[in-house]
Amino acid sequence: MNAEPADQIRLLDVQALDVRLQQLAHKRKSLPEHAEIETLGKDLVQLRDLLVAAQTEESDCAREQTKAEQDVEQVRRRATRDQQRLDSGAVTSPKDLTGLQHEIASLAKRQGDLEDVVLEVMERREAAQARVAELTERVASVQAKSDDATARRDAAFRELDDEAAAVTKEREIVSASVPADLLKLYDRLRVQGGGIGAAKLYARTCQGCRQELAITELSEIRAAARDAVVRCENCHRILVRTAESGL
Repeated sequence: MNAEPADQIRLLDVQALDVRLQQLAHKRKSLPEHAEIETLGKDLVQLRDLLVAAQTEESDCAREQTKAEQDVEQVRRRATRDQQRLDSGAVTSPKDLTGLQHEIASLAKRQGDLEDVVLEVMERREAAQARVAELTERVASVQAKSDDATARRDAAFRELDDEAAAVTKEREIVSASVPADLLKLYDRLRVQGGGIGAAKLYARTCQGCRQELAITELSEIRAAARDAVVRCENCHRILVRTAESGL
């Protein structure tokens, strides 16, 4: 293949723009915010699970407290009725009086035991409420950090995407001035060569693979026509000759 030296030089400009696009894409994928958001996301999942567990515990305690308080009230009402019967003098039988007094004493003990249960449940509920409050605050704090990291990532995305769009536009303009067959070869080699399809021959060294050319290869390149498109024997990329090639 043949192409004017000036066209081959412009191919290096296309290559430089493609390298910049690769760099921008890599930077977009490797922003530090990605790892930060992922870590914060995992923290949020764990904290929300703990919060749900604490809320469930608080809810269970609330139901248990309500039940215990109802039991206390039921015993209290029964004890009140028994005391009223005792005070009214309606019960005259010594045996019935003894039984009633015994029941009132038993109810008093039962009421005390149930009130202890209420206090114990209230303590557990207060601890669960404190845990809910703490976890709610922690979730809000981590969520705020995640939102901030996401905002920073999105701002970086916009900046990188804007630059990529500008570079892409410039590449379209520059590549339009390169012969179609030369550009097609370059694009094919760029895919095969990990993003590098054309490289400068600098000081007898291919800047694509960084290998110094053998004497026989240099001789062949020296003898080649100025418009000949030469390739590196080592990496097979297009070698663009300049005044700095060392030929």
